[in-house]
Amino acid sequence: MKKWLIPVAIIVVLGMMMISGYNSLVSLEENVNGKWSQVENQLQRRADLIPNLVETVKGFAAQEKEIFTQVAEARAKLAGAQTVGQAAQADQALTGALGRLLAIAENYPQLKSDANFRALQDELAGTENRIAVARKDYNEAVQVYNARIKRFPTNIYAGIFGFDAKEYFRAAEDAKAVPKVNFGK
Repeated sequence: MKKWLIPVAIIVVLGMMMISGYNSLVSLEENVNGKWSQVENQLQRRADLIPNLVETVKGFAAQEKEIFTQVAEARAKLAGAQTVGQAAQADQALTGALGRLLAIAENYPQLKSDANFRALQDELAGTENRIAVARKDYNEAVQVYNARIKRFPTNIYAGIFGFDAKEYFRAAEDAKAVPKVNFGK
C-alpha cells in the first residue's frame, strides 16, 4: 500500500467528521431560533389580546388611567425588545402591569360577570400557559446547543465557524418574590 494513502484517508475522515459536526450545529442553532420564534409568537399573541382586555376594563373603570398607561408602555417595550434579555425584562413588566389591571377588575362586580371580560381573561390565562411552555422549550434548546458547542472537539470548529453561546430566557429578579394575596377589602 502506498504511504501517502494513510494521511489522505485521515484527512478525509477528519473532514467528513467536521462537515457532519458543522451540519449538526446548524441544525441545533436553527432549533434554538425556531424555539425563540415560538416564544415571540406567544408574546405577540398576548400583546394582541391586551388592547381588547384594556378596552373592556376601561368601559367599567374609566378612572383607572394610570394602569392603562403602564400596560401600554410595557406592551410597547416588549414590541421593541431586540435581545432575549430585553424581551425578558419587558415581559416581566407587562406581566406585572397585567396583574395590576386584573386586580383593578376585581373591584368591579359588573365587569367580573361580563362574558366578554371572562372570555378575554380565559384567553389571557391560556396564553400565559403557552408562553411558559414556549420559554421552557426555548431554554431546553439553548441548553442542548450551548452544551454541544462547549464539548471537545466540537468547541474547536464551533469557534472557527462562529457558533456562539445563546442567551437563556431568564426571569427578572423581582419575579422570585412571593406575591401577596389579600382578599380583605
